[in-house]
Amino acid sequence: MTRRRWLVPYLLMAPGILFLALFFVLPNIQMFLMSLSTKASGTGLARTYEFTWAWENYAKALTDFPLQFSNSLIYGGLATLLCLVIGYPLAYGIAFRGGRYKNLLLFLVIAPFFTSFLIRTISWKIILGNDGAFLSIIRDVLGIVPPNFSILGTPLAVVSGLTYEFLPFMVLPLYVSLEKIDRRLIEAAKDLYAGPMRQGGALIGGFAGGGLAVVLMAGFGYLPLGVDHLPAIVLVAAIGGITGATIATLLVSESFTRIIFPLSLSGVFAGSILTFIPAIGDYVNADLLGNPRTQMIGNVIQNRYLAQNDYPTAAALSFLLMAGILIAIFVYARALGTDELTGGAE
Repeated sequence: MTRRRWLVPYLLMAPGILFLALFFVLPNIQMFLMSLSTKASGTGLARTYEFTWAWENYAKALTDFPLQFSNSLIYGGLATLLCLVIGYPLAYGIAFRGGRYKNLLLFLVIAPFFTSFLIRTISWKIILGNDGAFLSIIRDVLGIVPPNFSILGTPLAVVSGLTYEFLPFMVLPLYVSLEKIDRRLIEAAKDLYAGPMRQGGALIGGFAGGGLAVVLMAGFGYLPLGVDHLPAIVLVAAIGGITGATIATLLVSESFTRIIFPLSLSGVFAGSILTFIPAIGDYVNADLLGNPRTQMIGNVIQNRYLAQNDYPTAAALSFLLMAGILIAIFVYARALGTDELTGGAE
């Protein structure tokens, strides 16, 4: 029995491996074969396909839907960035300042999961509607935006829905990585005069805030990039820079940049991956909160599968999306490193 102890880990992994083989590997093989097939006969649901090594399906998928691919990358990236900007302070507050209310705060983070994904998206449609609570305040009460201002049917609405839906996927990994940081390291950093960032921190925060403001405004479609719009770009960068410099000067310390943030990079990596992957493939938010110009590649796949019964193109699009996600994960992992995340050598 002792000599066969090496079998124990494989026996424990066997159910999971079998499950993945049956419900992930085999369907992907079938989908790959379908992506290289062409129509044989029939129409509608009775349509049949023949495997013919039809690589032109991939060429068609790449060339026919450039807008949807770019929307998926931009909206998924913006949602991930916003989840990180919103989720990091939230996770930091729960980990370092939550005290006896940590469990309650974590429950509030995951509480939306007790409601259907579809119902949550429809709720956002009501909130962001022309007669919703948000516009009623900023348009009718505060007068910040013009009377004809609308949010529904814009990239802002789609990214807002994606950010809300996937924020818990960012907060929870960040909380885990922050919670396990040895507090003695932070105390030692403070004893070694790791105080406020002061001038250097203000400069870094200013550049980061300015760049983030331009990226967000351009991604939402409110700031066209180009020489003709240079004054508007400078104004947005200045406002973001001032805000970023203020936050860095007042709230960020050297102990955070030298100790806390580097030790939490495993949570940043895990949270970003868990947020970006479902966000880039989502189609519900784009369908309910957007318009035809804000459709993502998930909407095209859903339409090709369920409406047009064009299985080869839909399968090719699915594999291209999968490949793009894997490439993005590889580049991101190379940039941040995954030793701590995967249990490798530190």
